[in-house]
Amino acid sequence: MGGSRRLENMNPDVAPRPSQQPRSEAEKSAFAVTQILFRAFLLTALGSFFVFSLNVNYVWLSAILTLAGLVLGIVVLVRTVKFKHPKLVLFGTISGLVVSAVMCLLILSSVLFFKQVSTYQDCSRGALTESAKTQCLTEFENSMPAPMR
Repeated sequence: MGGSRRLENMNPDVAPRPSQQPRSEAEKSAFAVTQILFRAFLLTALGSFFVFSLNVNYVWLSAILTLAGLVLGIVVLVRTVKFKHPKLVLFGTISGLVVSAVMCLLILSSVLFFKQVSTYQDCSRGALTESAKTQCLTEFENSMPAPMR
């Protein structure tokens, strides 16, 4: 008898734990949609970062992806709070929105100093030694306005 009781405790499908409440189909469907939106949000945020890091000439694409990510992030945040989805989704969404906000600042600064950043990227791509990279950085710093140095 003790052996069968031990088997029941090891098999979670036999009896639901008190902390797990069966979900209705509507809740499962809402969570599935939120998961898809969350994945799209993460992909746009990561895509924005990678496009931005490749080349400053694609700053427009990075800006579009960042704006799409912000919109998706807000939608996911609202859905997570409204439908009381797991806290992990809420934490991931808030973290992604912070990253998207930082991306907005990076994109804005790159647009304001487009010529300087573009020149620096071109110089650093051709720099093969550490001294050449340091020279590119020095030229970049000198090309910036005095208050920004």
